[in-house]
Order: sequence, then structure tokens, then C-alpha cells
Amino acid sequence: MLEGTKIYSILKLKCPRCHEGDLFMTRNPYNFTKLETLHDACPVCKQNYCPEPGFFYGAMYVSYALTIALSVAVFVAMTVFWHFDVLWYLGLNALAIILLFPPIFRVSRAVWFNFFVSYKTPEERAAMAQEKA
Repeated sequence: MLEGTKIYSILKLKCPRCHEGDLFMTRNPYNFTKLETLHDACPVCKQNYCPEPGFFYGAMYVSYALTIALSVAVFVAMTVFWHFDVLWYLGLNALAIILLFPPIFRVSRAVWFNFFVSYKTPEERAAMAQEKA
């Protein structure tokens, strides 16, 4: 996949700076006890995963947009494949939203984080480390 792009970081849930370290403690989004648990910093490049208190509140807007896109996709699928009743749509849409909540939650955090942190090649990261030293 296109390593070095924001899409790679978002879909693989990797650190937006190095694309090597994992964002979340567990890879399973359905482990509800650790659904939102991030590392404090990237294990590879030491990028801080919580730059300020309340940083991920903006991810709610991303989550809202992804949920609307999912609802539209369910509506289009039901329209294309069969004529449907509104109650069937509401039921299937609610089921899809409930089942896909954990991945949407994690992807929305990754999208939000990628708005503010850009990818650095290993050479750029080494140069930054030398400047700080």
C-alpha cells in the first residue's frame, strides 16, 4: 500500500509521522475495554499522541461525517438492490452503525490526527533529532 501517504496511516492506524508505530494499544477494535486507549507516544519516533487536553474532540466531527456516509451507503444499497420499507432501512442502518462503531471511532481519530501531523522520512526524522541534540 502507498506507504508515506495519509491514507496508509489512516487505514493501517499507524503513527502519522513515521508510519511504523501503532496508534492504539490493541489492534482489535472490538476489545471494548481498550477501544480508545492510545499509546502515550509512538514507540518508534516518539511522536506525542496526546498533544493537548481535549485534542481528539474534533474527531467527533470526522466520526459524524463517516457515519453519515455509511447511512447514505446503506440507503443507496437498499435502493439499488431491492425496494424497501422505511422501517427496514432504519433497522439495517441502525445495525450497521452499531456494528461498525468501533472501527469508525478509531479511523476518525486517525483522520483527525493526520490533519495535524505530517509524514517524515527516516532521513528527515534523523535530521530533526540531530538539530535537537
